[in-house]
Amino acid sequence: MIKTLALQNERALLRFNRALPEIFPPAVLVHAMARRWTPPTPRLAVDSYWRAHPLRADRLARALAATSQAPVGWTWRLKSAGESDLPLSFRAPPAPYREAAFSRGPGYCVVCGQPVYRLGWHTDLWGGGPNKNAVWHTACVIAWQLWNAPSDHAKLLRKLQGRRCATSGARLWKTSEVDHRMPLFRVWREHRETGWPKLLDYWGLPNLQVINRDVHAEKSAAEATTRRRNPAAAEA
Repeated sequence: MIKTLALQNERALLRFNRALPEIFPPAVLVHAMARRWTPPTPRLAVDSYWRAHPLRADRLARALAATSQAPVGWTWRLKSAGESDLPLSFRAPPAPYREAAFSRGPGYCVVCGQPVYRLGWHTDLWGGGPNKNAVWHTACVIAWQLWNAPSDHAKLLRKLQGRRCATSGARLWKTSEVDHRMPLFRVWREHRETGWPKLLDYWGLPNLQVINRDVHAEKSAAEATTRRRNPAAAEA
């Protein structure tokens, strides 16, 4: 296995160096050279870098969205008859630039609305302008995955919290679960008019926590009681 790894990395490094542009993000290069399996192309190196740093990708995606701001006339809505490009549930992050009416077209990210450059990067290090074959930043891909499936990153979030329950302060169990501090049904009910991209904070790190299962069960029961007592929330 050691010989296989060495041979594979030698071949991958040759491919990587042949394709490596003169200008390349230093942090990505350091990450690529430190991996057990060397990525064979710069594009895969960028992807590997952001996958290793999902919280960094989350912060960047929200910062890029803040630069774009919401398109004129956009409001957060759910899918209805004849509107196939809207989300079905309030649990999906609002993304105005994914809607056909507000899309900026090839070369612009459908998550944050900013130009996408070579290798899926968010700044034009090479001076070639937007990449017309791309509609996602690599960082925004990882951020979108985090927003839609935060439980996949439970291990990282536990470490960030010092392995302590965010609610009780007790040590986190192996069965601890990722939770939204403010439930998404309350975001839809109470903060629907909040300006985009500030809304994205409710899906990102500022609204995520890891709590023990028993604490989560109590919190969920209290939220369910609140929804039952509020017909408007139940309807939503």
